[in-house]
Amino acid sequence: MELWQSHPEGTVVVVRVAAGARRNQLQWQSDGLLRVWLTQRAEKGKANQALLEMVADALGVRKSQLQLLSGAHSPQKRLLIRLSVERLRQIVSFSR
Repeated sequence: MELWQSHPEGTVVVVRVAAGARRNQLQWQSDGLLRVWLTQRAEKGKANQALLEMVADALGVRKSQLQLLSGAHSPQKRLLIRLSVERLRQIVSFSR
């Protein structure tokens, strides 16, 4: 998973988001990139909140375990997930 970086608080993941999509969808790419399509439009941070809720639900963690590190106004974001790289790999490989 090349796009995952270890962080003192967990794992940093690169996320590419398409807001205003026809349906909500989350897909892990083989290189570790997380692609997310959201029906919520990118206005006043609503798409970012929808992103956090969707990722938390998909990983089975609380929303408080996620933090947007960069990209609040960009389709490419860096997301801190407060799980070890090893634990995140287990969850992602199980959900594929």
